[in-house]
Amino acid sequence: MSLFDALRNLFKAPPVPARPYQGLRERSVQCLGPHGLHRMAYTEWGEQDNPRVVICVHGLTRNGRDFDDLARALAQDYRVICPDVVGRGRSDWLGVKSDYGFPVYVADMITLIARLDVETVHWVGTSMGGLIGMLIASQPHAPISRLVLNDVGPVITAASLRRIGQYVGTAPRFASMADAEAYIREVSAPFGPLTDAQWRHLTQYTVRPVEGGFAMVYDPGIGDVFRQTPILMDVDLWDTYDRIRCPTLALRGAESDLLEQVTLEAMGKRGPCARTVEFAGIGHAPMLMDAGQIATVRDFLLEV
Repeated sequence: MSLFDALRNLFKAPPVPARPYQGLRERSVQCLGPHGLHRMAYTEWGEQDNPRVVICVHGLTRNGRDFDDLARALAQDYRVICPDVVGRGRSDWLGVKSDYGFPVYVADMITLIARLDVETVHWVGTSMGGLIGMLIASQPHAPISRLVLNDVGPVITAASLRRIGQYVGTAPRFASMADAEAYIREVSAPFGPLTDAQWRHLTQYTVRPVEGGFAMVYDPGIGDVFRQTPILMDVDLWDTYDRIRCPTLALRGAESDLLEQVTLEAMGKRGPCARTVEFAGIGHAPMLMDAGQIATVRDFLLEV
């Protein structure tokens, strides 16, 4: 070995040790709504003292366990937080059903961020979770520094809302887990091709045991708004979207009826000028369980 090689080896930087993987932890935070306190549950992955935080928020009838595969992939680099929006999963159900809406959801997430004791977070939001992220990211001094919108944008079609309204809060009781899985596969067919293990995972955390069988693990009252208010036209949130300033990634299932392709294209040209990606053979919404989908999200979040 030459003297030069010896000196180079002596002074080169030591390898950076990989962060040890840690499994999920179940926690909760107390939040205040219009009619009192309620508890919002969440799962946490990765090192608890990691200042790099990503919050993953699910769709209307889903829960934070949808993100288990994504969270495992991100936990080496992030503290990953997957809340159950109030009325879903392990979180409390609200006594006044009209409180289910974005003012409460946004306030709860701000409380959660305060609990995490960080100045900024990255955000991955599927459908409703993306809308919550949009509403927060559009505010002055928003804490979201990178935003992933999964199959949702500033225009929500009336047709998709009517479709969702047909099944939200109307699911039957199931005599067995097999019956529950068959139902989940049917109503969630737009998720695209999933493995048997992935369907079982989604079913396991979508239903709860009740007397005589199983029921959905969300409050049927979240569907009241769909039945009480006629849905006659698309929802337009372009003013909100145009105020977003952080780097944004917009994902779309190529067969989605909630996020139209023309809207996705416009999202890449105005507001935060989102980077846009479509996934073939999927409707509403990509579940971020596929290796390619996970890599797309991870690469964007970790991009310098």
